[in-house]
Amino acid sequence: MTDERLRLAMPKGRILDEAVALFARAGRDLSALRSGSRKLVFECGDLLVYIVRDADVPTYVTWGAADIGIAGRDVLDEEGRDLYEPLDLGIGRCRLAVAEPIDRPVDDARALHLRVATKFPRLARRHLEERGIVADIIELTGSVELGPITGLADRIVDLVSSGETLRANRLREVETIMEVTARLVVNRASLKLKGRAIDALVADLGAAVAAAAMDRL
Repeated sequence: MTDERLRLAMPKGRILDEAVALFARAGRDLSALRSGSRKLVFECGDLLVYIVRDADVPTYVTWGAADIGIAGRDVLDEEGRDLYEPLDLGIGRCRLAVAEPIDRPVDDARALHLRVATKFPRLARRHLEERGIVADIIELTGSVELGPITGLADRIVDLVSSGETLRANRLREVETIMEVTARLVVNRASLKLKGRAIDALVADLGAAVAAAAMDRL
């Protein structure tokens, strides 16, 4: 008999608190995730929750180690995985943007070759190619804002929420590449094996997302 308990890959960081609140509204208690424990696996009713890096969520779900996961549009588009995305959760709102030093702006009309630092090389390259801009893409895993400060890069492509980090490092936003929210993603094999449980969760979360949207009006 198939175990109907769903394995959920939950990202660390900025999305987690919003996700816990949304799941509570959908009737799923994930409050144990806020305990401050160093545990990476939590049993929460009918959900077995794995705490993983946000960039690793698509990998866990793609390979079937998790049935479902929560990942930002930025991560999903960067990874390009073949995952079912039944629901935009409307949380983790931010944007993927291009930024540059305030005191060293780039003149697009005169720039012959740029260096762009980013954690999202695929998305950055696609955006620049669409704009017809020639650039070296420098992939970083840490604080991308340091790239222009040290002279490593002319511009950066990174996630922006309030913009405070940019301002603190004397950077200004040049343009938005995409708006980002977190999505529910599902392993395609799990969709067949645990379809009933997944459908029920999607329905409950969908109602919670709709209610949250009404609250914002």
